[in-house]
Amino acid sequence: MNTSTKQLTHVEHEFGPVWNSESRILILGSMPSPKSREAAFYYMHPRNRFWPVMEALFAEPTDLTDRAGDTPESRCDFALQHGIALWDVIASCDITGASDASIRNAIPNDLVPMLHSTPISHIFTTGAKAAQLYRKLIAPNLAAAGIDIGMTPLPSTSPANAAMRLPDLIAAYRNAFRAAGVSVNMR
Repeated sequence: MNTSTKQLTHVEHEFGPVWNSESRILILGSMPSPKSREAAFYYMHPRNRFWPVMEALFAEPTDLTDRAGDTPESRCDFALQHGIALWDVIASCDITGASDASIRNAIPNDLVPMLHSTPISHIFTTGAKAAQLYRKLIAPNLAAAGIDIGMTPLPSTSPANAAMRLPDLIAAYRNAFRAAGVSVNMR
């Protein structure tokens, strides 16, 4: 059954962003998946490759305790330890399951207060829909607030993006981060 014949559900983003005064980059998704909303944290679907990609790029290879783990708390700690802020483009929308293609009536999150309070130097979006909605809904608000910050779209780490294997995702993220001046592991 395709998403056009399935029922849209109105969803509110019910958990806040992850950031602190030392966050250097901001990674934005579109809207958390049902599994992530259930866990009240980002990229919690067990087959989503976001956290393995982050570990490959940021974890200290010789420190076996420098891992994202599988709990919201350990993943939050890992992100903050490595200067990564997390949020989503959308504060609320109508959506079918986790299908970005089905998103309708999107209301954006307000990034201005976070960006005024951090040394975030670059924004990355995960997936084509997050990039599209960022350009449409977020970028004009940032420009109106006098915030000029680069945004780089990244491929989705969702299991729905089956065309990209984990090594391909790691390479794409590594190249994008390096091009934006973000230091990452080269292994």
